Amino acid sequence: MTTKLISYPNTKLWLAAIKPPMYSVAIMPICVGTAIAFAETQNFNATIFTTFLGAAILILAWENISNDVFDSETGIDENKHHSLVNLTGNKFLVFWLGNIFLLLGLLGILAIAWWQQDLTVLGLISLCCALGYCYQGPPFRLGYRGLGEILCFFAFGPVGISAVYYSQTQSWSWHSLAASIIVGIATSLILFCSHFHQVKDDLAAGKLSPIVRLGTATGANILTWFTASIYAINFAFVLLGIFPVWTLMSFGSLPFAFKLCRHVQEFHNQPEKVSNSKFIAVAVHFWCCLLFGLGFVF
Repeated sequence: MTTKLISYPNTKLWLAAIKPPMYSVAIMPICVGTAIAFAETQNFNATIFTTFLGAAILILAWENISNDVFDSETGIDENKHHSLVNLTGNKFLVFWLGNIFLLLGLLGILAIAWWQQDLTVLGLISLCCALGYCYQGPPFRLGYRGLGEILCFFAFGPVGISAVYYSQTQSWSWHSLAASIIVGIATSLILFCSHFHQVKDDLAAGKLSPIVRLGTATGANILTWFTASIYAINFAFVLLGIFPVWTLMSFGSLPFAFKLCRHVQEFHNQPEKVSNSKFIAVAVHFWCCLLFGLGFVF
């Protein structure tokens, strides 16, 4: 019984540190970009798809791990019990573990570049990694200036989707660029939601997140508008003939979107209750992007 009482909280902390649901953030851009490439060319390279998928997961693991390291240096994670640095007590080990994941991920992207005899995908993903580093890494720490969502939008939206599309076709597409707006906003919502419950810690560390700048009430209202914009942009692009009508399948994720907006509106200033909003945002992101991508395939 004692063992269970001790190990269960530790297991929960490790799961919170690893954040398994968050890896849909890496998976969905690969799926959407590949779906658009297939819709336009009727070709699908499974080897490149699976290699890119694995590489994206490894690179996102580096991003999450290195963020814990960089945050430990500013003291912002002092009360974050599920920080990998706090759990292990070994910042050096965590730092190099993250770098190993980054190296393995980039080797996967390098393999794609070798198969294609084209460095374009490697260049685009290197840019994504640079944006990811600038988010928390010194001396930039742009996330501390409230610019994290903008970096996130471009890394997982236009730059990331373009890289995925190019990996399948070695060409460019305005349709994939338009679709990247949907994916970019949906991804940035997750990061935006992660700020609501940590305003006190952010203020103490001098981190000017969007929620610190705006306040939780205004932030909750902006979240509603940005969530709605995903569906409004999709609908507008269908009317303009840029997206096929089947992409309106993404409206099947609306129940999660309504749940997210209601939850944050109600609990925006209650850290313990609003802290799970980022996981509701992950559900919005996953189902919206999955159904959106399937719309191109159909």
